[in-house]
Amino acid sequence: MNACIRAVVRTAIYHNLEVFGIIRGYEGMIHGAMIPLEASSVANIIQRGGTFLKTARSKAFMTEEGMQQAYDNIKKFEIDALVAIGGDGTFRGAIEFKNRFGIPIIGTPGTIDNDLFGTDNTIGYDTAINTVVHAVDKIRDTAESHDRLFLVEVMGRDSGLIALSSGIGVGAEFIFIPEKRTDLENLFHRLEEGKREKASKIIVVAEGEVAGGAFNVAKQIHERFPQFDTKVTVLGHVQRGGSPSCADRVLASRLGFSAVEALLEGKHGVMVGMIDKEISFTPFEKAVKHIGDIDQHLLRMVEILSL
Repeated sequence: MNACIRAVVRTAIYHNLEVFGIIRGYEGMIHGAMIPLEASSVANIIQRGGTFLKTARSKAFMTEEGMQQAYDNIKKFEIDALVAIGGDGTFRGAIEFKNRFGIPIIGTPGTIDNDLFGTDNTIGYDTAINTVVHAVDKIRDTAESHDRLFLVEVMGRDSGLIALSSGIGVGAEFIFIPEKRTDLENLFHRLEEGKREKASKIIVVAEGEVAGGAFNVAKQIHERFPQFDTKVTVLGHVQRGGSPSCADRVLASRLGFSAVEALLEGKHGVMVGMIDKEISFTPFEKAVKHIGDIDQHLLRMVEILSL
């Protein structure tokens, strides 16, 4: 998000606009936590993970009183338009705020799950999957040395894209995602077929898959194959931090730059994304609809390459 903030601030200043950063998003808007930003304010942040403006969930913002207070502070600081960086919750809040008060808002997609419609990749997704790949590469060293089966649980309560992409990248023997029916019998069959041929086995599990997560899958594997030395690693919030990848820095910069220029052109109520390397604009109402279909070609490829 820092790279996106940097691009928004410097593009706005180039166009002689005054810029404020809102600390902790909608919650900060309610409490008037807004600070002026200069070009120097965003120096040396492009390589930092997270957001120096902080972020927070705000139940108060979804109330009539909270929204009114946020609007009053917006007018107090003479803010004419907003750039909102976030995911589903951020854009749903933007829809309500825009509809109620008419404030022009442009959104940029910041979520590691890559589950928004209207962009090929969201800000943070590439960094997250690379973090998983680097971690699992290290885990496989241990798995091979000790002939172990590792289940690695990654983030993705509603979307299995992190598990799918990172699973392909690490050569996982099996991938569990919430969009596909969990087939433990197929897993057992593949483990039975391959138990002599491979010294190590890696199974990537999205936290939201219907079999109950990595620990539950591991328990059922142990009951069926007690001879396997089965281990579980939950990567957790390590996926949400760290220095962003080059791809994420470039994407965030392009989207932040385009968000400001789109506002100047009169666009609002949309999320700016990138599809087929071209900037695109998607109404908030469509962007918040999660992608429910997984590329079946990728699933078939996983089956074949993991033999």
